[in-house]
Amino acid sequence: MARTKDVERALDQLLRPDLFRDYGPNGLQVEGRGEVRRLVSGVTASLAFIDAAIAVGADALLVHHGLFWRGQDGRLTGWLRERVARLLAHDVSLFAYHLPLDAEPRLGNNAQLARRLGLAADARFGEQDLGFIGPAATAPDAATLAGLARLAERALGRAPIVVPGDGRSLSRIAWCTGGAQGYFEAAIAAGADAFLTGEISEPQAHLARETGVAFLACGHHATERFGAPAVGAEVSAALGLEHQFVEIDNPA
Repeated sequence: MARTKDVERALDQLLRPDLFRDYGPNGLQVEGRGEVRRLVSGVTASLAFIDAAIAVGADALLVHHGLFWRGQDGRLTGWLRERVARLLAHDVSLFAYHLPLDAEPRLGNNAQLARRLGLAADARFGEQDLGFIGPAATAPDAATLAGLARLAERALGRAPIVVPGDGRSLSRIAWCTGGAQGYFEAAIAAGADAFLTGEISEPQAHLARETGVAFLACGHHATERFGAPAVGAEVSAALGLEHQFVEIDNPA
């Protein structure tokens, strides 16, 4: 068991939210009871996740997608009221880390995705250095687009949307989890032959065809399933907490 303040301190020291300009508040978003015995991690603080975490005895939740975002109305009505009300009724704390959980170099979403693909970053790119890039040679079968797509499908359990480039062999692969399709141009400038992320928007298909750099959209949720449980497990082990990851399926 640990004090909630000690859990907050450990997460902040690991993820360093002070270093990021983000779309919402990072850290403790809803304060519950003062002590934590079981920390439950997940991707998004949806009502389904909150209910499932409460059902397994959570004292605190750790997620990538929290409740509050820049530009939000801010009133506790509708779906937001229901989520906050459930947390308060059960005295459960909510910790949320967005960009810090993507960027953490060992346990974060990008690092954990790379681990599952067999990739290793040797440089960073893009705004706030959120994008990772490294040699294809570290991953078996990643020298070709077809091989890279198979690796992604095996690692994530779903076939990616693939926009081929010019058919080149892959020497440098870039990746950034979630909704990072806007990083494609930065990945191209960084020397990537292929770029993996979660989502694709209309412009990326044209850029792939015109630049020859392949684009793989592997799923926003699918690519961001690994950071929160990795961080949750490490912090829980350090503080003597029980930890559990709860998966709520999402096709996005």
